[in-house]
Amino acid sequence: MHFDALFTPTNYDNILADIEQLDHMGVNCMWTVESGHNPFIPLTLAAAHSKRLEIGTNIAVAFARTPFSMAQTAWDLQRISQGKFRLGMGTQVRAHVERRLSMPFDHPAARITDYVRCVRAIWDNFQYEKKPDYQGPFYQFTLMNYMFTPGPIDYPMPKIYLAGVNPRMVRAAGECADGFHIHPMHSMGYIQDVIKPALEEGTTISGRVVDDLELYAPVFVITGRDQKEMDESEQSVRAQIAFYASTPSYRALLEYHGFGEAGKNLSALMRNGNIDDMPALVPDALVEEIAVTAKPEDLAQALKERYSKHVDRISLYNGVPGCLSNTETQALVAEVTQ
Repeated sequence: MHFDALFTPTNYDNILADIEQLDHMGVNCMWTVESGHNPFIPLTLAAAHSKRLEIGTNIAVAFARTPFSMAQTAWDLQRISQGKFRLGMGTQVRAHVERRLSMPFDHPAARITDYVRCVRAIWDNFQYEKKPDYQGPFYQFTLMNYMFTPGPIDYPMPKIYLAGVNPRMVRAAGECADGFHIHPMHSMGYIQDVIKPALEEGTTISGRVVDDLELYAPVFVITGRDQKEMDESEQSVRAQIAFYASTPSYRALLEYHGFGEAGKNLSALMRNGNIDDMPALVPDALVEEIAVTAKPEDLAQALKERYSKHVDRISLYNGVPGCLSNTETQALVAEVTQ
């Protein structure tokens, strides 16, 4: 099992030092999040400054960009990183796509499937000069000339990952992607009973099996050297779970565990701006299902026991715990990946 890192830059003045630290810790892949910053810029810097780190997006919002612009960016990153780039994409939710990004959101699962196929058709043109004749239900690529092609690269085409929570979107990943980003709002039961069967539906359509896909899961971790640190860590995780659980798109997990009503109550608090009251509404049983709780010295074993037989890659959702030194983090990475 690989140990990766989620990377969200907060200070670009220190970004090269942060990348160097991840490289020194021995993490396998640096994944960037599209939130307040463009996810591709840190990866460009990482690719230029580390010969070892793999890089990827978790996620870049597909519908915020045309298939051509996404294909072109991914192609350049695959070249710069010498074949170590993974293109992780997601759909975001309707409100943000339509009202923040000013883009269409109809039939998102079918649309993202078409999007992926269009991106691959563009790469075929870049690499093999294949005629641009892709015409899908949502996207097309039927015009090209030499002015706009970056030309072939000496590396395989980038692997495409898709993210999802609900079965229909998960099935789309099984149908057209190389890997799947499991949302941090997950449980082992949900992975086994919902995600993997939905992936299997998709891989059956594409003539593959679930094991052909690489599964990556960011993990909520509650840890600390003493009770105070444990309590602070738990409160932070509860707040993040509450935020996700307030969004109807993630309601499927809550309903799977019998907490659908809690999701509705959290949504009401979010709408009313009562954010500080939300963590208390997250059931203890839900925290236990979602988060890994362990002392620092037991964390590696706890992560391996829960995930090693079910996914290919993990990372800590909230980054390196503040209670761990760089040396201890390096040992954690080594123990998880051995």
